[in-house]
Amino acid sequence: MQIEIREVCPGDEAVFYRVAEDVFDEPVSPSRLSACLAGPGHHLIVAVVDGEVVGQCAAMIHRHPDKATELYIDNLGVAPAFQRRGIGRKMVERMLALGKAKGCEEVWVGTEPDNVAARGLYEALDLRGDEAENFVMYVYYL
Repeated sequence: MQIEIREVCPGDEAVFYRVAEDVFDEPVSPSRLSACLAGPGHHLIVAVVDGEVVGQCAAMIHRHPDKATELYIDNLGVAPAFQRRGIGRKMVERMLALGKAKGCEEVWVGTEPDNVAARGLYEALDLRGDEAENFVMYVYYL
């Protein structure tokens, strides 16, 4: 099985004609996909097997006037049939390299406290940093 890990950019929308179930939280919308790929500071890494997207890692670069530029890993998903094969780790490592190349000095990612698989991945990364932090998140609908 050949796994291709690659960044997708504007014009790569055809890569998403075949997406495995549970890679994204919702079905991919063509208009949202195009806006995401065109958005400045938005980055998307995918894992492709036999022409099907089986994993994705989405991130954004945040530039601040008062602190280091940071990469925020917003979402990571791997189709259940392809989990536990290192695909998530490879995508995150590729995203970290991309962030570093774009001038990011820090990276942050959050997950639910009971998401054991995600926490295992993030804690196993060989990065210098602190332990997981507790924080409160609010979601508002506009």
